[in-house]
Parts: sequence; C-alpha cells; structure tokens
Amino acid sequence: MGKAWCWATYADLRADVRAARLAGDVDARRTAQELIRADAKARWARVGIVLRRAVITVRVVGPVAVALWLVDAFLDRADMWPWLAGTYAAIGGVWTVLTTAVPVLLVCLPVVWAIAAAFEGRDREPGASWLIQPERDDAGSWVDERMISRALAHLGISPLNRFFKDGGELVYTVPARKDGDGTFTQVRLPLGVTADMVAGQRPKLAANLGRSALETWPTQGEEAGILDLWVADKGTLSGGAGPWPLLDESAADGGRADVFAGVPFGLSQRGLVVNAPLIGASWLIGGRPGQGKTSALRTLMLGAALDPTAELWVFVLGESPDFEPFAPRLTRYRMGMDDAVAEAACQALADLAEEMERRGKTLGAQTGQPPKVSRRLADQRGLGLHPLVIGIDECHELFQHPKFGKRAAELAVRLVKRGRKYGIVPLFATQSPTKDSIPRELTRNVVCGVAFSVADHIANDGLLGSGRYAAGIRATELRTHTDRGTCVAVGVTAETFELIRTYYVPFEDGADDVTPIIARAMALIEEDGRALPAPRRAELEPAPDAGPDHLTDIAAAMQGERRVRTQVVLGRLAAQHPTYQEWTLTDLRDALADLGITPQKSDGRMVIRAEDVTAALHNRTANHIREATREEPGSQGVLPTPSLTPTPRPEQRKRASGRAGSLSPATPKTPRKRRPGPQRGTSLPDTGGGGHHGH
Repeated sequence: MGKAWCWATYADLRADVRAARLAGDVDARRTAQELIRADAKARWARVGIVLRRAVITVRVVGPVAVALWLVDAFLDRADMWPWLAGTYAAIGGVWTVLTTAVPVLLVCLPVVWAIAAAFEGRDREPGASWLIQPERDDAGSWVDERMISRALAHLGISPLNRFFKDGGELVYTVPARKDGDGTFTQVRLPLGVTADMVAGQRPKLAANLGRSALETWPTQGEEAGILDLWVADKGTLSGGAGPWPLLDESAADGGRADVFAGVPFGLSQRGLVVNAPLIGASWLIGGRPGQGKTSALRTLMLGAALDPTAELWVFVLGESPDFEPFAPRLTRYRMGMDDAVAEAACQALADLAEEMERRGKTLGAQTGQPPKVSRRLADQRGLGLHPLVIGIDECHELFQHPKFGKRAAELAVRLVKRGRKYGIVPLFATQSPTKDSIPRELTRNVVCGVAFSVADHIANDGLLGSGRYAAGIRATELRTHTDRGTCVAVGVTAETFELIRTYYVPFEDGADDVTPIIARAMALIEEDGRALPAPRRAELEPAPDAGPDHLTDIAAAMQGERRVRTQVVLGRLAAQHPTYQEWTLTDLRDALADLGITPQKSDGRMVIRAEDVTAALHNRTANHIREATREEPGSQGVLPTPSLTPTPRPEQRKRASGRAGSLSPATPKTPRKRRPGPQRGTSLPDTGGGGHHGH
C-alpha cells in the first residue's frame, strides 16, 4: 500500500526535488520537477486513452447487447435459430462462472494481499525488484538502493549489523542515479557508523556490488556520517584515456592552448575530459617509479607550451631525457644529478621570488589595481605579466640536497603560497613523497595534488593532503602495473576527488609525438610575433667551497654523548675535515663563542654539553625561517621585461662565497687559523652569471 501510494504521489521524484533543494543544485531540482510534470501528463494521457476506448466499446457493444435482450424477451429459445440459441447458452455459462467466482475472489483477495505485503515488508531494502527493473542496455551495470543496502548489510560492521537486525532502513539523501560512466548515491549512515568505517571495507563492498576495488569509491561527504558512493559501470575504467586532444592542429583553435582556461589532462572516472587548471594553481605529482608521474608533468608542460604567451622553465634532478625535446621552447633548462643543477634550480626559485615582488608592483600600478594577473594583462607585452610555468622533476633530490635543499624548500613554499596571483605556476614531481623529502608546508598549501600508485598511507597523504586516506581517497588501491597512468587527484576539479586516466603523449624508442608538438608551439610563437631568448647550453660553474659548517661538524663530533672534553672534540674534528687539523684549543673556543656555546667545567676539565649544541642548532634554524619569511624592502623592482634572466643579487657580486661570514680568498690570513662566525646559508651562492641552461 505504501509503495502504491509512493507511485501515485511521485514520492521518489519529490524526494529528489527536496535533496536537490538542500544541496543547492538548481539543475537537478529543475530536472526532477520536469520529470514529475512529464509523468503526470503521461498518466492523464493514458487515462484519456482508456476512457476513449471504453466509449468506443460501449458504442459498439451496447446496441448488440440491447438487440440480444429484446430477442430473448419476445422469442422462446426453442423457436430461435440453433446458432442464436447456442450464443445465448454460452452467455449464460459465462454469467454463471462470474457470479460464482467473483464472491470467492472478494473473500480471497484481502488474504492474498496481506500475505504479499508481509513478504514485501520483510524486505527492508527500498524498492521492489518487480517494479524497478532497469530499462537500460547495460543492465549488468545497474546499481540501485536495494543492491547498495544489501552490500552495506554484509560488510561486517557491528553497528551497521545491529541497525539492519533491528529493522532499520537507510536514508538515501541522494537516490542512486546515473553519473557519467557510473552510479552515484549519498547515504545517511545510522548512529555509530562513519564513512571512513565503510571506506575501510572497500574491497568487501566492491565484491558485494560485483565490482573491482578500483570501480568502487566510498568517501566521506559533508559530514562524517554521510557516505558518498560512486560505483563505475563494469569495465569502463579498464581502457586508456585515448589520444591527447591537442595532439595535432585539427584540434579546436588550431591546436592552441590557453593556460588561463586549463589544458587537457585526462578522463575522469565519469568519462569526462579533465581540463587541468594552471593559472592560480600549484601542483605536486608523485607515485612509484614508472607509474606515469613524469608523463603527467610532461603533459601539463606540453599544454603550457602551446600557449604562445607562456614562458617555460624545466629542471630535472636526474639523468632523464624526458624533456630534451622541449629545449627549443624553454627559457631555462637543466638536467643532471650534479650540484650545479641543484644550484640552478635553487637560483631559479630565488629569481621567481623577486619576480613576484616586481609583478606585485606592476599590478598595483594598473588602473583599478587588479588583484591578480588576467588574460588581458598577460597579453600586454610591455607589462611582463605573461604566464610563467616552472616544472621541477625529482624535486625530492633538490629539497634533500645538503647545500641547497633548505633554501630551495623555503623558496618553494613561498612560491606556492604567493605565486598564484602573479601568473607563476609551480609544478613539482617526485617519487619519494615523504615528510623528510617534501616540505610539509608545501603539501599543505599546494592546490592540486596528484597521486599515482603509492605504497602506503604516508605517501598517500603526503601527496593528497592530511586525512585523505582516512576519508577513503586512496591511491594505495591503484595496482602497480595494471593501473599505470591512472591517478587519484584532489583540487583539480570541484569534486572531492577525481580518479583520472591521464593522457599519454608518447616519447620513447620508435614513437615521438612530443617533438612535433614543440615544433608547432614554436610556430605559434613566431605566428604571434613573439620571440624567446635563443637557447644556450652553458654549464654552470660550481659554487666556490664555503668551507666546513662548524656547528654541524661539532654536533657530529659529539657522537650522541652528553658531555665531551674539548680536546676529544678537537681530535674528532681534525679527523672529519682537513681544515681542523691546524686548529688549536683556542681556535675551537673562539668558534664556540661565535656559535653562542660556552664550554663548561666538569671534574676539573672543560667539556662541551650536547644540550648547548642542540640549542644552537635550533636557534640557527629558527633564524633561517624568520629570514626566509620576512618580506624584503620594496627596493628591488625592475623594469618589466618579456622574459626573465637570472641576475645575481648585489651581495653575490661582492663575495665569492654564498655563506655569510666566510672569508674570500683575497682576505689576508690572521695569526689564528680559524674562520670567524657561524656558517649560515642566508643567501644563494654566486652562480657566476649562470644558474641555468640559459635559453
């Protein structure tokens, strides 16, 4: 009776209207209301058809019935023709059956109805299978509330088991509906059950729904008790994404791209093309080796290359030729594992920090003081506000570099936090997304996180953000070889997450689609009357040796002991570095004084305490952070130029070493063979005018 009432009153569609109104989805609400109107119109049309046919039937059958009644009233059956008497006999037999069967049916029908209602009522899941059969060609992919409730009831979650045992019925705030290449629904879970508890049983839920784990995505909704469930149609995620839309000139806009509108990146789990945002975004891409990390970075850079207004920098902290075809299009490009590449990448980040300041001043001088770079401003060549995209592959090698790592991390975090307003787009790729290899502030502030197959929840949250694994957004479920090229992404679209099959542009032995695209990108630049600086392959001169870091070396010489005699520390220092072989105890005391460490007397002998060394290390780190985050005076703006060139800072021109307080080779020796002051990396070493593969 209740289901009949639901059918008669459009209760399911009205529930969709209420859910859409609560969610603020105007389109979904309008669609549901239009379905109600259309269904009502169809029902009344069917009623009209029935009435019309009834009237026609009465018009035809009525006169015949009246004629038969008149003949039977005035003629005896024996006087009738045999066929007419047989007709009356058949009519009498039918009437006898009806007068006998109808009373029996009137008595039995309530009993049969009660039995059917009892069996239907024992099924606590929504819907009746005989009423809701799908009218779809892919009926094997059909998922409805009945199937979902049954799957949830067999997950082995104790509070959920008790809920179903007590006769509970799940509330579907968003009924199961077609969503791209799958089905989406939203469920209000019962008391004591959270979405992460269901997400933890994802393999079992997938098996209960007849899907693979990759095709089943339970995640937390707006509240911990709201479950968002998306289930892919069978087999839709097994294929690739297909050819890149900008692969040739036959694409829209003649194969051009606009970084302000985004570039094609892949297909979402719903089968929709994902346009990756660049302007206003920053990216962190990672995963196990060979799973598509560098290919994804290359796809983004290819899209940016097809925008003739964009300037591109690339640094590869490894021996990999993945970006060699980009060389004609790049303003700066370095590839390798030596210190010079790390230095060049660090110098590039420092130059971008200064460029942000210049662009901020330029924006402030425009009419209306626009808050960020727009396409209109980027097209004005004299302003120098064109898009600037920097890609750093294997960025963990840079951030863990013993000399440039700390400074590079500080600059990268600053760029991620502030660069989005100035048309500067940082792209970082790594195969080692751990708390030690990637700055935590970088993970917290990056806009777009992309994770290919990763080994554990630490790497997962290191790329996608804290708490993503617990919420069910897990790249750990991606299979190493089977799901190569497929990633889990957050921040790329308005959805909570996306499962993206990324486009692959071949660059391998026997197949090279990258070089023709770069040739087309260069033709677009020439067509627009723009020009890039001619590429140079000048090598960087290695930074001059700034000498040992006294504080770090003294900390190492302590070897984990609480107190060590000064003579023992001096001997250990001499074994660590040749510079200390000429030191005396006086040199050591002077160096300790410069570091803020005072030797103490213990048992009549001078010792160095471990807690004093630790405090000095902590203070130096705090000073570095303060210096990195302090805004520099607004006195370094330069005239707008269409392209950046790395310019050494004034203080770098004055000394050969990049460490504060170190002596240059021209400094005369003093009687004492020590270097005054602590070693502090507060500025970049002089690159000797290089710092890049200057293009």
